[in-house]
Order: sequence, then C-alpha cells, then structure tokens
Amino acid sequence: MLQVLGSHTGFSRRQLLQVGGAGMMGMHFDRLLQAEQKEPTSNPKAKAVIFVFLFGGPSQLETFDVRPDAPSTIRGPFGTIPTKTPGLRFCEHLPNLARITDKFALIKTVNHSENNHNGCHFIQTGQALPPAERGSANVSATDKDWPSFGSVVSYMDRQQPGRPTPEIPPYIYLPNTVGRFAGYDYSGQYAGWLGKEYNPMATQIQKLHATDNPFFRDCEDSQLNFQPPGLVRSPDITLDRLNRRLNLKRQFELERRKLDEAAGPQAFGALRSKALHMLNSTAVANAFDIRQESDELRDKYGRSLFGQSLLMSRRLVEAGARFVSVGWDMAVRGDDTTSWDSHRELTRVMRDHLLPGLDRSLPPFLQDLETRGMLDDTLVVVCGEIGRTPRFINRGSADGRDHWSYCFPALMTGAGIQQGAIYGESDKHAAYPLSDAVSPADIAATIYDRLGISPEARLPGPQDRPVPIAEGGRVIQGIL
Repeated sequence: MLQVLGSHTGFSRRQLLQVGGAGMMGMHFDRLLQAEQKEPTSNPKAKAVIFVFLFGGPSQLETFDVRPDAPSTIRGPFGTIPTKTPGLRFCEHLPNLARITDKFALIKTVNHSENNHNGCHFIQTGQALPPAERGSANVSATDKDWPSFGSVVSYMDRQQPGRPTPEIPPYIYLPNTVGRFAGYDYSGQYAGWLGKEYNPMATQIQKLHATDNPFFRDCEDSQLNFQPPGLVRSPDITLDRLNRRLNLKRQFELERRKLDEAAGPQAFGALRSKALHMLNSTAVANAFDIRQESDELRDKYGRSLFGQSLLMSRRLVEAGARFVSVGWDMAVRGDDTTSWDSHRELTRVMRDHLLPGLDRSLPPFLQDLETRGMLDDTLVVVCGEIGRTPRFINRGSADGRDHWSYCFPALMTGAGIQQGAIYGESDKHAAYPLSDAVSPADIAATIYDRLGISPEARLPGPQDRPVPIAEGGRVIQGIL
C-alpha cells in the first residue's frame, strides 16, 4: 500500500516503480517523478555547503583518531595532546584544532570499499565508481560517473518553480579541479551523466614552476588571482559591442535550430548563458576578488593557497554560491610527498607542512564563519577520500602508510550539526568501525537533508532511469 507521510510524498523506490506500472490516478510515471522532485521536504537548515577535500587520504592515526598507547608500529611517529573535549586526544601538531573541538562534530568511522584514489568518486558523490574506460592511470572522470554533490544541488535547485536565476554559479571548485596541478582529472567532482551544464565552475591557479607547491607556502597576491579567465571584460569590449556580436551570432543560429534541439548543443547554450551572465556581473567579479579582504584577516587564514582558498569559499557563499569545494591537492605528478597521500616521508611532510598548514588555516576559517553568523546556515564538511593503513612502515626517510578506506575520520559543523559530538567508535588500531559505521552515501544523505532536499528525491539517471540522489544512504541523526 502506498503511504503518504508528513508534508511530502515519501515514495520509496519500489513504490515509485509500482505506481509507474499501475498508472496511479492517470498520472504518468515521469510526471509523478517530477512532482516528487519539486515537493518540499523540510525546512532547510543550510543555505550552502563548503566541502573541504583533503585529497590523498589523511592518516587517521596522525590526525583525529590517535592511539597513544599502541605500539610504535601502529601509533606512528608523533605524540598526542588533549583537546577541549574530555577524553579526546589529537595529534600533537594540531594544537589549534584541539582547542576548538567544541565547534565541530567528529565522525570516526567513515568507510567504503574503493581502497585507492578512486575514493574521490565515492566521497564526493556518495556512490561507488561505475565501470568505464578511465585512461592509463584508471582515475579519469567520465560521463558515466555519478554526479557530485554540488552538481546534484545545482540540478535540484533548477527544478524548483519560481527560483530566480542565481547571480553566481551555484557549484564552484577552488583553487582548481582536483588533479589539475599533477595532470590528472579525477572522477567525482563533475556532473557525470547528469550533464556538463551542471559541472562546477573551477578557478585556475597556476604554479610558479614544475615542482612548486603553493599549498605549503605563503603566496604572493599575483599568484592568488581567483578570478576566472575573462571575468574582467577588456576595456575595448563595451556592452554595446558585446551585444552586437551576440545578435550576429543569433542570426547564424537561426539556421541551426534542428541541431540545437540535440542535448549537447542545449547544454553548450546553457553554459554560454552562464558565462555571459558572469561577464556582465559586477557582483560576481567582486566576489572573486580576494584583495577586498583585509590584510589582517588574510594573515589569520594564512597566505598559503589552502588558507586563501578557504577564505575565498566564505566570500563565494556570502555572494550566493550553494556548494563550494576547496581541494588541498597533489602538486606534482607521481610525488606522494606533496599531498596527504603519505606513502613515504610521512614524518617529515606531515610534521613540517601538512599538519601545521591544516592547523593554521582551518580554525580561523571556522571561527570567521561563526563570528559572521554563517555557521547557522552553512554546512562545513572536512575529509579525505580514504585513510591510511594502521601499520606504520618505517624505512628511514621512506616511512609512511598506504591506502586504507575501511575506517577514516570526517569533521562536520554548521547548519544544525551538534558541535562537540563524537560519532562512531573504531577498534584498538583505528582500522575498522566497532560501532556506527558511516558510508559515503550516509554523508550524502546528511548533506542533502541539511539543504532541505529529501535523500529519497530522484534524479534522471543513466538511460533516464530514476535513481535516488543518496541511494543506500541514511541521515546521520546522531550528530544533528
């Protein structure tokens, strides 16, 4: 029997299929699906999401799930310190985060089965990686991938009747798409089968030279130009001149109407409209100009690329962006000492760069959001795509840990998340969940729930087969 609960339809997948076959009340299945997508679910707690992605897989044992009493082969090279939360300890190189554990929830038991960097897809979409040809490195994004969280939010927003056209792109990736510095194009950050028009707008920060790692060091303003290419119109291209060019182009396009009915050109047209809107928007140009922030605040965040990207994410949310991803990425192809992918030189790189950089920039970012009242309606998620092996491999300078997707931490705060909460318990080696395991689909469901989007809402999936946006996921009620 079909049940209608609360203020929304609440159809299960099976019920929707049954209704589609039976033609309930004469409604076609696609119309019923469309109705469910537009049906309000609950009052949204979040207006926006900032997803801080620590690419490579931070070690749980060197960050937030330490084991001070374990043997050195498990514990690793660092000591631990108490935090503001009684009984909780962090790595000794995270003193600033240790002082503000009452400002975020710690989830200890995120896990999935993709024990490699294709976890990028899992952690940014909530779903396993679909089969596809992914190039020689077997990581490249394809149009068969699940859409990222930001792409889904963009799509669902567009389905809402009467919703005004956003002034700023709804989904933005900072400072580059993941992998750009190293020449990769990782899955999980794009719209996949949902269509290119829902891809993120990504800024493009350049390196100074082949081995440069701006995530590690303070940067000059000349390198921190987040404004997308072409955003500032050349003085000789007046609005009148631009409009004349567009009118001429429209005349040519009148002869191509049949071609324009195809999905590809339609998507291209939508992308072009977005680009032109941005080009003509003073508000968008101002939002991407980080120089409008005070030197004092920029210094608090840290002048590294990571710190300034966090600051830019706050500016973009203030300007109306709905989902902003900030990636701390690999800087050099094949060099796993330039990111959180700590196969070797873990002691040196985490001690000198990664942990101090995270501890320097993340706390002032969270405090800035709180001071401005933005944590009331901005959800912040911080995680990597995997963790690291419980066994610490010590080979002199080649010490490190390998991939481990079976238990790793995430931080969440804002938009009704219970600050100071600790969710889930891992075993004595931080290797597997003992209780309250959390899947990427659960993270997806929680993100959508905070935005007021039902995790049971459907997308037009591959072959137009409707799929739930958080298939298999449940909202993590224990941190709300």
